[in-house]
Amino acid sequence: MLQTTEYIQLKRVIMIRAFIGVELENDIKEHIYELQQRLRRYAAKGRWERIGNYHLTLKFLDEINVSQQKQIDEVLRRICAEQSPFRLEAAEPGIFNGRDSIRVLWLGLGGNLRPLRSFAGKIDSCLSQIGFTPENRRFAPHITIGRDIVFECPFEQIRESIGPVKYGPIDVAKATLFKSEQIQGKRVYSKVSEYAFRQ
Repeated sequence: MLQTTEYIQLKRVIMIRAFIGVELENDIKEHIYELQQRLRRYAAKGRWERIGNYHLTLKFLDEINVSQQKQIDEVLRRICAEQSPFRLEAAEPGIFNGRDSIRVLWLGLGGNLRPLRSFAGKIDSCLSQIGFTPENRRFAPHITIGRDIVFECPFEQIRESIGPVKYGPIDVAKATLFKSEQIQGKRVYSKVSEYAFRQ
């Protein structure tokens, strides 16, 4: 029988922390970064998402093993082969409040949200059939740009000062399985698999 430390080391090798999402084009990331820097001027402290990590999460999976990854690949290939591309746009920034700070600072999404919501729901439903816990909250599409933020003035005042936000179009024609890991003290998201939509 493996010793505890050996088991933990083996688990780290065969398990990855993963989520399914939409990768953003570089020009959209540049626009979001510019907005992030404008918002950052109003902050006393916080953790700011790196430009390379901007994405739209469709479903968080937590830790998965190699066998589960193969099942996910099969499900996502099938779903995406039936999915037509759709178009979104970035909209107003918003917040999820925490106890003493803004837990998440995010950029909202507009455009054609109906196919996005349907697509995310289909992923959740199909993955629940192979053992993944279904979501218990309504899908709220957003792009995280900061965490644990403390602003020096009310957020509504900041949003009014920033003015209207509209970036796009954001053309969605594939989904991505991402791996999340800590590298040299930084959270890094990297692609594991991609699944093209029907053309």
